[in-house]
Amino acid sequence: MALAHAIAEHLPYLRRYARALCGTQKSGDAYVRACLEAIVADTAVLGPDSPRVGLYRLFHKLWSATDLDSRSLAGTQAAEGGVEKRLKLLTPAHRQALLLTAMEGFNTPDTAAILGVSENQVREMSSQAVREISSQPTTKVLIIEDEPIISLDLQSIIKEMGHEVVATATTRDEAVRAARRTGPGLVLADIKLADGSSGIDAVRQILSELEVPIVFITAYPERLLTGERPEPTFLVTKPFVPDTVRVAVSQALLFA
Repeated sequence: MALAHAIAEHLPYLRRYARALCGTQKSGDAYVRACLEAIVADTAVLGPDSPRVGLYRLFHKLWSATDLDSRSLAGTQAAEGGVEKRLKLLTPAHRQALLLTAMEGFNTPDTAAILGVSENQVREMSSQAVREISSQPTTKVLIIEDEPIISLDLQSIIKEMGHEVVATATTRDEAVRAARRTGPGLVLADIKLADGSSGIDAVRQILSELEVPIVFITAYPERLLTGERPEPTFLVTKPFVPDTVRVAVSQALLFA
């Protein structure tokens, strides 16, 4: 029972990581389900480390396996070379190291244990991923955030990455109008907005008119990572550090 509680505590964050890695909720959640099925069959698959490290390490063993059915995991017809091959090309090991450290907050030794590499390799991989992020094509960004200081922080991070902040909005209606006016290539959205409206509603309306990647920002990620309904693929937890935003933005743009 103690192990079950420990695993349940970390599942929302494993879902976040899996979705960021895979680019879709459906594919990411399928890997998480595969992890849970493996644990139910034999708890020893978690290994001797902490439940959190063991859970992520198991995820990576499944992610790296060659005998998984691409169609069942990704929920789509496998294209030439397979969906899994395409995903691994989009998110190679060095990008995974950066996601684990910057988004999930693992230290270097734990990241090394999860990926099965040395600590020096983790540092080299993360540095390579940072260089890759800095060379990504730039885009126009819409920021939906009602807290002025947070909005300014986000604007600063986005501009430092070389992207253009084309508009900011504090309510659902402002956000929809701004998206129509500017045609952004990326949207950063808070969940709760100034007038009591919902960032989720704003994004839903924007997506009905534009095809654009979304990064949600919230203080309550576990509420949006249950796997029970359509939920954000890319999600940053408040309070955030700049590197977390950078890696989430970069990963979202990979799948744009």
